[in-house]
Formats: sequence, C-alpha cells, structure tokens
Amino acid sequence: MKQGKSPERPWPRTGLSLALVAFSGAAQAFAQQAPAGDRPAHSAGSARTSVYGPEFFAPYAPSTALDIVTRVPGFVLETGSTDVRGFAGAAGNVVVNGARPSSKSETLDALLARIPARRVQKVEVGPGDLYGSDYSSKTQVLNIILAAEGGLDGSVKGKLTRLYDGRLVPDLEGNALWRRGKHSFSVAAGTGTNTTQEEGYDRVTVAGSGEPIEYRRKVNRYKQPAPFLAASWSFEPGGNRAAHVNLRAQPGKFDLLQTNHVVPVAGPERDDRLIEQYKVPAYELGGDVSQPLAGGTIKLVGLATRRRKTALDAYYNRIDERIVGGFEQNSRSRYDESLARLGWTRSNLAGMAVELGSEVALNKLTYGTSLAAFDEVGNRTIVELPLSNAVVKEVRTESFVNAGRQVSRAVRVDARLAYETSRLTVSGDAEARRSLGFLKPSLTLDLQPGGGWHAQLIARRTVAQLDFYDFVSSADLAAGRVNGGNADLEPQRAWEFRATADHKLLGDGQLRVEVGHDRISKVQDRILTEDGFDAPGNLGRGTRSFVDLTLDAPLGRWWKGLRGKANATFQRTRVDDPISGDPRRFSGFWPDWQWSLELRRDRGRWAYGGTLADRQGTTLFRTDMIERVWNVGPYATAFVEYRPDPLTTVRLDVDNLLDSKVHRLRNFYFPNRAVPLSGVDEFAQRNIHPSFTLSLRRSLGGGGVAKPAPAR
Repeated sequence: MKQGKSPERPWPRTGLSLALVAFSGAAQAFAQQAPAGDRPAHSAGSARTSVYGPEFFAPYAPSTALDIVTRVPGFVLETGSTDVRGFAGAAGNVVVNGARPSSKSETLDALLARIPARRVQKVEVGPGDLYGSDYSSKTQVLNIILAAEGGLDGSVKGKLTRLYDGRLVPDLEGNALWRRGKHSFSVAAGTGTNTTQEEGYDRVTVAGSGEPIEYRRKVNRYKQPAPFLAASWSFEPGGNRAAHVNLRAQPGKFDLLQTNHVVPVAGPERDDRLIEQYKVPAYELGGDVSQPLAGGTIKLVGLATRRRKTALDAYYNRIDERIVGGFEQNSRSRYDESLARLGWTRSNLAGMAVELGSEVALNKLTYGTSLAAFDEVGNRTIVELPLSNAVVKEVRTESFVNAGRQVSRAVRVDARLAYETSRLTVSGDAEARRSLGFLKPSLTLDLQPGGGWHAQLIARRTVAQLDFYDFVSSADLAAGRVNGGNADLEPQRAWEFRATADHKLLGDGQLRVEVGHDRISKVQDRILTEDGFDAPGNLGRGTRSFVDLTLDAPLGRWWKGLRGKANATFQRTRVDDPISGDPRRFSGFWPDWQWSLELRRDRGRWAYGGTLADRQGTTLFRTDMIERVWNVGPYATAFVEYRPDPLTTVRLDVDNLLDSKVHRLRNFYFPNRAVPLSGVDEFAQRNIHPSFTLSLRRSLGGGGVAKPAPAR
C-alpha cells in the first residue's frame, strides 16, 4: 500500500468499406493552418481563446514547457492515457503548434518537460473544438506555440532526494531542441530514478470479537528505475504541410522488497519477505505527415508500441531464514500495438468546420503465469490456476465525422458521430470470440453570454475499453489473494452530461465550475465466478453525479507576488452490490469529496510556497473482502526556490511536510461475502515520512525568442 497522493452491431466484414471510410479526418487544427512565412506556430487566433506571452511567465523563471503549463490560470493538465488502445481515446488536453502529438507511450507531462521554455513563444487556452474532434468535448485545451527562430536550446537538471532513513537517491535528466530552417530536432534522456520507502504495521483480529491473531511490523522499499531516451524530428514548412517522427525507449524495472516481522498470538515469530521483481521495457516509434487536399488537410498517423514484462512475485514465510510456507509466481507477457489513422479536415465547408476520419489498431497480448505453494518444510507444489495462459487479440476501428458551426457571435455548435468496432479473440486456457460495435454520438454547445462569462453544455456517449489482463488469472501476493480471469467481460458504456462555466477573477485569475451526471450500463466491477474466484465482471446500471470548483487568482493586492489556487470536488456514485443487492459507491478511487489548495509567492530571485490536500476515504469491494483506505489528516508539500540568474534555478522540495499517515482496514470473509462462515479484520498503518529533494536546473543555449525576463 503506497501512501500519497469508467445496440451492439457486428463487425463490418468488408475491408473495402473500411478503406473508403478511412480516407478521411484527423486534427482540425491542421485545417486552421495558414502559410505564415517562417513561423510554424499555428494559432487558433480567436476571441474564444486566452493568450499568455513570455512576460506573464517571466516571474516564475520557467525552464521547460511543463513549468509554463502548470502556471496557466485555471488550467488543469490532463496527461492522457498510455494504456488506452487506439489513438482516439488517448488524447490529453495540450497541443503543440495546434497539432496533437503523435506519441502515445509518452505522457504529456513527459513531452512538455523536454521542450525548453525559451522556445515557447506564447500559449493559448480555448475550447476543444478549436483543435479537432479528439478535443471537441473538452472544455479547455492549451495550445503551445513554439518560436520559429533557429538555434539550440536545452536544459539539464540534477536532483538528490533524502528519504527518512537517510538514504540518498540521485537523478539526472536533460533535453535539447535544435531548429534550423523548417526542421526541428529534439532529444531527451534521463536516469528516471524513483526510489521510495514506507513503514508501518498490521493488526490482525478475529472479525466480530476483536480477538488478536497476529501483529506485523513492515518496511516496504520501492525501486522503480525508468531510464529513457526520447527523440523527435519535425518538418513544418507551413501551408498545411508538416511531418513528424518520434521514438522513445524505456527499459524500466520495478522492485519491491518488504521485510515483515510477524508476531502471532500462537506459534513462533517469523521474518517474512514479500518480493516483487519486474522488468518492463517499452519501445515506441511513430510519426505523421500532412498535406493540403481539396481545400483542407489530409493527415496520416502511424504508431507502433512494444511492451514486455517479466515478473517474479514471491511471499516467503520464514523462521530463522527457513521457508515454512508461502507462494511464488512467475509470469511473462508481451503486448504489441500497431495503429494507423487517416483523416481529412477543412475549416470552412458550407459554413462549417468539418472533420472526417478513421483509424485501425491491431493489439495482441501473450500471457503466461505459473503459481507454486510452499509447505511447512519448504517443499514446492504447483497450484493450478484457470486462465493462466492466454493470447488475446483485438482488431479495433473507430470512424467518425465531426462538424461545427458558429451559429451567432455568442453560440457555437459542434456535433460528432463515431462508430467503434472491436473484434476480440481469446485462445489458450479459454476460447472466446466476439464482435462488438458501438455508436458514440456527441453534442457540444459553446456559449459566450457576455459579462465575461463562457459556458459549455456537452452530451456524449462513451464506451470504456477492456483491460486485456482482466481476461487472465494471477495471484496478488501483496494482498494475499487470487484474481480470476473472465473471458466474457464486456465494456462499460455511459451517457455523460456536462455543464461548465468560467469567468475572469481578480484580473488574470479564473473561476471555473463544472457539473456532471453519468448514466452507466454494464458497470465493470468484481463478481464471483463459478470456480469460486473473485474476477472482473459486469454489474447492472450505475450513476455518477459531481460538482467541481476551481479558483485560480492573483493575491498581490494583499501580499505582493502571491498567487493561490483552490480546487474542490463533490461526487456521488451508486451501483447495486452483486453480493448483497444493496446500493453502494463505485469500487475504487471514487471519494465523495476531495480538495486541494496551492499558494505560491514569487519575489525577486526567490519563490516559495506549498500545497495542502485531503479527501474522503475510498472503498474497494471484492467478493471476499471490503477494503477501506483513508488519510489521517491533510497531505502537505512545500518548496523554496532561488534563481541566481535567469538561466539557473536551485530548489528545495519537502514531501509529506506534516508527516501524514494513511490507514487501511480490510474485512476478509471466508469463503466469500455471499457465504461468510468466518472472517478476519486487518488494520494497517503506513507512513512515508517527510523527504527532502534538492535540485539544480540550468538552461542552455539561446536560440528561441521567448527568453525569460531578468529576475525582479
């Protein structure tokens, strides 16, 4: 437990019909491009955007585009998902020069961190319809416009973290961007060091009576080195012509060592060990090319991702270093994805902005696992698992048409209709074959009622993706249970309704309110299989309603250089429990409320500030267990920053400033909640304690025009 911080039609069988549909859409931003001399930056350039230049960010002395994005008033970065299959559903809410990045395995925060801040000419924030159908239902999208001047820019950052036990963890990363004429080259690399440690205890008692069973003293040491190398090339001559190539290699690992001193009420004391050792290399190669066609732009995107995982999970019961029980699991998996998207977009066709597009993605997971148990003298016996070896294949397509029109000065309407297909086959320990098809309409109404207000109304249908690993079985030794697989799992569907409104606040600040309601069918949760295993499955209908409030404002009139940001979310989720039949919350991270507060003051060469956050506890429902997790008080961070010159930043960060703890209560039911013949309660406490990170960042070069102002 680490502390811290959702009517089917058959698959179309003719390849020709798919090819005809595919000769269409992609990012609408390319349709908005116009020749701009040597300036490749593509601006939405409308009254519907808020524009921020280098002078706005100069007091913060940013080093990368990520530093800039985090300082945009009222904007909340959505990094996108690297696990979503296909290209359509993986978008975040940031575009570069008006175009969506063609990478998937690299999250937006990682991509932004390798763009030097000196290369950012300005940023624009506007509604998603300005940037294509992938963003049409997003209320805010940020467009980073890069400078066109040639030259070299970059930065180097080194940091050293001290954990609570005194260990020092170093990390180093750097990036560079070189532009010459119409060509740009960028490269980034880093050691990707991520080491943490937490300590705590478990108390295990008999359910109901509270009679003690055992006490455990635990220390968890996590090491997650993720060294990476990323590079890209861009050719942007203007006139709706562009080409990009990007690659990323990340030979990652994950290691967990848990020392566990167990003191039973009856029996000898033990020194158990939990070991998790994973090798998770990942590689990606992608690119896109755009050309003018029929008064618009045609764009082709291609992407290939390869991931491997070799895993050892082991739990050893030990007395005097002798194994007297436990389990050991070895697994291997390989996940491959190849996708292509072809699209055409035009900014003015019969008075409408039109986008047509289609993509096809080929996905394959090959998975195998073996589980062994140790008896009291250390003998090893194989444990048979259902669905322990499987190959899951999917051919996935999505074709769409998007049309938008400015009805009046104050009203714009955007409509989207997508048709998604999925042909799934499962082979190995189970055989299954399914063809699914879903219509996904969306309607967005963008309003400028006056008085500085901006509002959006959105209605859309979404279909969740299935996790391929839900089709197979595995043992979760850290939690002490077996997760069954379900080859008959179906994707969750939802009708989502959103209403947002925002207004300027105290000058360049912003007030933003979002209200939402979701009506969900086939809620994905946990069910009890015929074999008696807890496995992923579909429940009935569910609902989610929420209100989200964001305040971001300058507070300089009260204390010069001070800025604050606050966010609060209240939500209610409901679904009928498959065991009791009673309504309950969604399982997992669905707190009824959460809030956060950030304060930062920039004054001359110095800056300092911090964050404070808290949330209600969350509940995980399994067929044989209910788990509740909650923080003991708010979680806080703090920093102080010194900028001796415009190119150098020295920073000290403190994590878990208040030494906050997290508590967990697990109620186990044997054999399950449907037939609770007996039970055990496990109360746990964990704490990562405060850690301190000292970092030094130095900007290099000076080719871009967007240079930071001298420190004031």
